[in-house]
Order: sequence, then structure tokens, then C-alpha cells
Amino acid sequence: MPYVQIVQRSLTQAAGAERRLLDRRVAPFSIAAIDSLPFGERRVSGERRRTRFLHWKRNVIGGLPIVVADRTETARGMVDEALKRRGLWRYPAYMTSTNGEVTYRCAVDPAEHAMFLQADAIHADGMPHVFVSRYKCDVPLPERVATTDLFHDVAREAIARGASMFMLGASEDSNRLAAELVAKRYPDLKLIGRRNGFFADQDEEITACRQIAELAPDILWVSMGVPREQLFIGRNRHRLTTVGVIKTSGGLFDFLSGSKPRAPQWMQQLGLEWAWRMALEPRRLGMRYLKTNPYAMYLLLTQTTR
Repeated sequence: MPYVQIVQRSLTQAAGAERRLLDRRVAPFSIAAIDSLPFGERRVSGERRRTRFLHWKRNVIGGLPIVVADRTETARGMVDEALKRRGLWRYPAYMTSTNGEVTYRCAVDPAEHAMFLQADAIHADGMPHVFVSRYKCDVPLPERVATTDLFHDVAREAIARGASMFMLGASEDSNRLAAELVAKRYPDLKLIGRRNGFFADQDEEITACRQIAELAPDILWVSMGVPREQLFIGRNRHRLTTVGVIKTSGGLFDFLSGSKPRAPQWMQQLGLEWAWRMALEPRRLGMRYLKTNPYAMYLLLTQTTR
């Protein structure tokens, strides 16, 4: 190839690289500036293909794709992804969990099933999922990734690497007490905000999202229960583009605050935590678990593939 053509090609490639660098979107500090942009300029395409969570192996267990990752790997991955997104204007990564009740709900309600499939990663927060994977999957789940345990793994990883958190959800009393106890247990953790999970109307919900977006936490814990937390993320993910990772949390803050005690360790290991919770709240959970658990076990045995 002639020398002139080589030089021209090198200049063209350099110009292209510079153009791509300039096109990289950086989140403006003012959320109002984002809202003033045309809708077409707000859309972020191809982000899901770059999320590291999508590279984790998955097993279809009970009809849902469950990631094969332990708590340590999950905590490290959450902080990795959150810090990678810091300062960039992107849709936040979204992580959620499944258990027997979720398995049942997704099987009987296509809309809820579709909501869970929007997540970048689904973890097994139930020992029956782990047990079934050991017999039916080539690569079984290494362990149960319970959100109540995962929170502490992520907190320690966040402290070591300077990641920040925001706690959204539960009642005001439970949320406040949980945040106070977390701050006391992890004084070096950057817990930059908290808020209960109840809104008077849509305007208050949008305002809360704007306030969270202004703080730009690396990790947002949403503790509202199924399916409220999934619906919340679906409605507001585009308003939280300064957040790195969103993790649904179920009743996490109630456990962190101590308002609800966890089952003994032996019951957790045997997959009987549901029985403990039903004993604590028989009126609320008794009929629910009697209805959902048998069908969920059927789904785990019949809708699980290698």
C-alpha cells in the first residue's frame, strides 16, 4: 500500500476515535438539564449488552434465568458495575431476586414474568432453588444469595472501594432505624440518603426520584416487596440515570432494623425460612404460602433445565 494511503487511513482512524470519545455522554449535574433534552437525546441504546452481569452463566430454574454466582462475586460485581457507571449518563443496572413466591407469581402472571425478565441479573433468594440446581443443572448454584446477607457483603465492598448507597423503601420508622443501625455498624460507609417507600401520589414519587438522582448514589436499595419494587423501577429507571446499580430488596430494611427477626441459621440452611416467617405472621402469610409453595416446588422440578 502506498505511503500516502497509509497516512490517510491512520488519520481517518484517529479522527474516528476522537469523534467517538467526544460523543461519549457524561451525565450533567443538573437533573433539570436532562429533562430539557429532546426525548430522542435521552435514550441510551445498547447499554444492556455492555453490562457485566449478562456475562454470568444462567440456569433456567422454575422458569426464570438465575445467575450462577455466589455472594462474594455478586457483591464485587455490583460495586464494579456501579463504579464503572459513575459520572456517566446511563440507565442503571437492575438486579432482583426470586424465591418460591416469585416463582409462583411469574408462572401465573405473564406481566410479572415480563417484569422480572427486564432485570440484568436474577439471584436465587431461596434454598429450594439451590437444592434443585444440584440435581438438575450441570453447573449448580454455589449458594443462596439472600439479600439480607448480600447487603453486608456489598457494604464492606463499598467501604473498601468508596462506593455510595441510598436506602429507599419500607415504612418511615423501619427505614430510619435501619439506616441508623447501618451507619452505626459501618461508620465508614457512604450512606448518602434514605427515604421511606410510600408516596402520596405520582408527583411525590417523581420528586423523590429527582432527589435521589441529584445525590447520584452508586447503589440504590429498593425495599418495597414484590411486585411494588419491580413496578417502581419500571416506572422510574429513566429518571435515575445517575444511579449505578438498583437492587430490589423485599423486606430487607425490616430485618436490618430488627423489627422482624430472621429465622435461625439451621432453618435457613434447610430452606425452611418461609416456615419461620409464616409462624411470625400466620394471618398474612399462612394462606399465601400454603397456596404458592406446592406449585412453586412443582415448577422448580419441572421447569428447570441444565
